[in-house]
Amino acid sequence: MTPPLGAQHGVLLLHCPDAPGIVHAVTGVLVDQSCTIVQSAQFGSASTGEFFMRVEFAHLDGSPLDLDAVRAAVQPLADRFGMTWTLADRSRRPRVVVMVSKFAHCLNDLLFRNSVGELALDVVAVVSNHPDLGRVADSFGVPFVHIPVTPDTKAEAEAQLLELVESEQVELVVLARYMQILSDGLCRALEGRAINIHHSMLPSFKGARPYHQAHARGVKVIGATAHYVTADLDEGPIIEQELIRVDHSHSPDDLAARGREAESRALARAVRWHTETRVAVVGNRTVVFA
Repeated sequence: MTPPLGAQHGVLLLHCPDAPGIVHAVTGVLVDQSCTIVQSAQFGSASTGEFFMRVEFAHLDGSPLDLDAVRAAVQPLADRFGMTWTLADRSRRPRVVVMVSKFAHCLNDLLFRNSVGELALDVVAVVSNHPDLGRVADSFGVPFVHIPVTPDTKAEAEAQLLELVESEQVELVVLARYMQILSDGLCRALEGRAINIHHSMLPSFKGARPYHQAHARGVKVIGATAHYVTADLDEGPIIEQELIRVDHSHSPDDLAARGREAESRALARAVRWHTETRVAVVGNRTVVFA
């Protein structure tokens, strides 16, 4: 038997030093809370000696979960095994801010996927340093906030953004081609709850017109990388990457179009996996239970 459709699901995501009995102990706690396991995945790292586990659970009769009771029951287990852990409610739509500049493809893709149920986000605002994409936010009924940024106003603009994040109790900030470098202080304030997307090609092309640079070098693959934001520019823990093969027949504009496709796909998957509590971060690496 499985829980009925619409039943509340909880998610327990954990990692700790590997040891005998972890799976037995976790499932035992859930059984004691009258829960049934809906999904379970685990990974033991031979190189680091760490154990990772994601368990999604519910009541078999579909009745609401008492997540406070589950949390209290898990804590002694976490202390015993030295766990880093998160307990989440899958029925909650996390509150999200999407940040953009002038490129619309990632924003439009995220808002469309959310509108048809592929994502389950409560998008409280689209924030941009330009007014251009207000029309896209309006078409999906999402508030648009224009926060201009200049070298002289950068500190004030970031303070305004943080005020919005705090007042709206935002749980995730998505940089959907937001073409401003965040300060170290803002990166620290958003640690673990900000995701960025950027192109990724081999060899790497930085600066202006990267797809023209790639075309000039005759690249055979282009792609995109979605990662958590850190003070090290574009070097945070990687959540997802998308790869698309190209060849000599593609013009620079063709490469850019395929690049937009890769960026949209990688970012959407990264946002979904983060908001479904599927990503464990350890140092500068991630374990993703996709």
